[in-house]
Amino acid sequence: MKIGFIGLGNMGGPMAANLARDHAVTGFDPVAQPTGLTLAASAAMAAQDADVVITMLPDGNILRAVAAELHPAMKPGAIHLDCSTVDVDSARAVAAQATAHGLHAIDAPVSGGIGGATNGTLTFMAGGPLPAFEAVAPLFAIMGQKAVHCGAAGNGQAAKICNNMILGVTMIATCEAFALADKLGLDRQAMFDVVSTSSGASWSMTSYCPAPGIGPVSPADNGYQPGFAAELMLKDLRLSQQAAEAAAADTPLGHAATALYAEFVETEDGRGKDFSAMLPRFETRQRP
Repeated sequence: MKIGFIGLGNMGGPMAANLARDHAVTGFDPVAQPTGLTLAASAAMAAQDADVVITMLPDGNILRAVAAELHPAMKPGAIHLDCSTVDVDSARAVAAQATAHGLHAIDAPVSGGIGGATNGTLTFMAGGPLPAFEAVAPLFAIMGQKAVHCGAAGNGQAAKICNNMILGVTMIATCEAFALADKLGLDRQAMFDVVSTSSGASWSMTSYCPAPGIGPVSPADNGYQPGFAAELMLKDLRLSQQAAEAAAADTPLGHAATALYAEFVETEDGRGKDFSAMLPRFETRQRP
């Protein structure tokens, strides 16, 4: 396939590099200029004659602006595959715009972080027409290990924000539990050995443990250098609450997690740290 790739930052750069091993990839980014890729002078130029144009962008407003530039430049029948994490409304608006230009659109945000992008082990949650999803399935297989078709346009974003709301809530609970165990004199390894094989087990405990030296290697073992930054978790939690408000859904734990990460990132020292750095935060706090 001929592929245009817009957004070559920490995630998009390695994703494009993996695709370039098997396909002709032309990329564009206003800041990042990775080596090993053919680079275009604009997003529209990268999209010309491409069978698939992939976008990996920071937010919905930027996605809408870039799509307005891309869609008129794309050839009829091409696919716009958006891998950004954005609000559901923006994903659906961009899909409708693509249809109006005679294109197909898939929203397919990812899970797996920078390591997954580099190693080609991402998980994609995709919304949009099934034939278009099937057409880009070979690309998912290069960039990741799993792709799930979640239904109509916007449903990929819906799946992503629901998943990450669970992740944010369970990471906070895991960090609170370790901090409580410390104060009760319970050894962290004993805590892990019990919880990881009991009803309190979760991915936050068993695969991404926030306690240094406990469980598989995680950002906690590297000074909480981010695998998934706290500010990105805050972004996703805010998207979940925006969607919950629009759908009149009651999400009290999601709301509480959003408030805690906002405090951690915006008024404490959480910016630039992994989202699991909530543990040292709770270690130093006392009950009000």
